Amino acid sequence: MDVVVLIGRLLFVVLFAVSGLGHLTKTPQMSSYAASRGVPLPVPAVIVSGVVLLVGAVSIGVGLWADIGALALAAFCLAAAVLMHAFWKESDPGARMMEQVQFLKDTALCGASLVMFAFFAYACHDLGLMVTGPALTIG
Repeated sequence: MDVVVLIGRLLFVVLFAVSGLGHLTKTPQMSSYAASRGVPLPVPAVIVSGVVLLVGAVSIGVGLWADIGALALAAFCLAAAVLMHAFWKESDPGARMMEQVQFLKDTALCGASLVMFAFFAYACHDLGLMVTGPALTIG
């Protein structure tokens, strides 16, 4: 079972790791897009979000306080959904639909990250293939 959990963790964090690298290697392009969506201080926001994405992904991937990493990714996903994909502000039906899909994707990933947080905080000490146990515990 430990190997299945490890594979699941790694598959889950690939998206976040790639996105984090994109934030840090394509900061000017990402910042322009963030500015167009009304994000305040877009350059620092892109850099900070890139670091959060990478730290969260590594934390879950290697099992180093994975509960905290999962919470960080949940916070990022919620912020990205609301700030970057405010579909309710779109007047064009096509743009509205596309932003709604992205909003729902981010909220689903937020939910999955919260489930992972609960999983790690509750059962992490019973899992193998983790560097540390949870920083927080529930249950």
